[in-house]
Amino acid sequence: MPLRWKIAALAAATACLVALAVGVLVHVWTAMDIRSRAGMEATNTVYSATDVYRRTGTLAGGAELDPAELPTALRHPADGDRRVAYDGRVEGNLGPSVWGAQRVGGAGSPVLAVRINMSPQLHDLRRLDASMAVASLLSLAAALPLAVYGAGLVARRLRRVAGTAARISAGDLDARTGPALGHARGRDEVTDIAATVDLMADSLGRRLRIERQFTADVAHELRTPVGGLLAATDLLPPGETEDLLRARVRDLRGLVEDLLEISRLDAGAEAPVRARVPLAAVVAEAVARTGLDTEVGVAEGPGAAHAPTAETVETVETVETVETDPRRLERIVGNLVINAHRHGRTPVRVTVEGRTVIVRDHGPGFPTDLLLDGPRRFRTGATERGAGHGLGLTIALGQARVLGAELRLDNAPDGGAVATLHLPR
Repeated sequence: MPLRWKIAALAAATACLVALAVGVLVHVWTAMDIRSRAGMEATNTVYSATDVYRRTGTLAGGAELDPAELPTALRHPADGDRRVAYDGRVEGNLGPSVWGAQRVGGAGSPVLAVRINMSPQLHDLRRLDASMAVASLLSLAAALPLAVYGAGLVARRLRRVAGTAARISAGDLDARTGPALGHARGRDEVTDIAATVDLMADSLGRRLRIERQFTADVAHELRTPVGGLLAATDLLPPGETEDLLRARVRDLRGLVEDLLEISRLDAGAEAPVRARVPLAAVVAEAVARTGLDTEVGVAEGPGAAHAPTAETVETVETVETVETDPRRLERIVGNLVINAHRHGRTPVRVTVEGRTVIVRDHGPGFPTDLLLDGPRRFRTGATERGAGHGLGLTIALGQARVLGAELRLDNAPDGGAVATLHLPR
């Protein structure tokens, strides 16, 4: 149930309880007042009627001597004792009554009694109850839309704050709740939450900028000494040691170049140079540059694909021409193929389906945390897929964003990792 309806239901329930409590209190107080007034009237009437009877011997004010309907509690009053009792019996047109009684003389003398009928007052009480019920229903009918509207305002502001938080979670650290809430007057819990979300975004933005700046500074600082190391390896005498050192220095240079590329992607300094190119041919060239044994295929229909090996990728026919940056497209496909060979198992297949490129291996698949949170830089853990420095997938995702493409990472139902690159039209 939406929050606005919960608040409205709570407001309606509270209003009903208040109306019920007020109605019960008014009913009880009015009923007690009616009985009290009837008792006072009975007492006064008995006093006057007794005085008249003693002086003139006649009954006045509806008084009776020893009436048959007199309640038992009033049949034997003491001399001069004036009593009042409530009688809830309903007889004919007479409803609940209050009796007043007093003995007119000494012991053995008759009892003079007066009956005060409360039917008119009780009828007025029932009308009062009905009027209060109608007034409560009308008030509830008028208050409920106001409660729904007020709750809707609060819920709408909360949804805007939640939407801003979702944008921040998705990576838009420039999103703020101020424009979403407008110029709210005063402060309440919603504005406090919004301010906290903005502070969180500011803190995350500062930390991310510091991390990106650190990555860029480290890459720039390492570039010169790594270049010097690579030049120095040329001075070493040929041999196994020289080959090993040269390979390690080249790996280090590749890492530095990856860091520089990531820093440019983070800074938004990359812009695509678009051209119309045959998609299948560009993909085949990117796979061939990796030098890895990879099957490349072009989908010819649902469930069918032409799948030559890497040694015959030049025979792939062009089935789709796209407008994109071919260098960045080759970078994405190459990184995905290298990642599939490094962390998956053969056979590795690359399939072109229209404007979509699918890279599939038959290894253990992507880890769950990678699918949930995306690739993380400098990931460690040699037993998991994505171990090592973990920059290949990060670069592929960054270059895909530059191209305006969508890169999805998933696991196949029968095992293996699947990377799907969909180019925009």
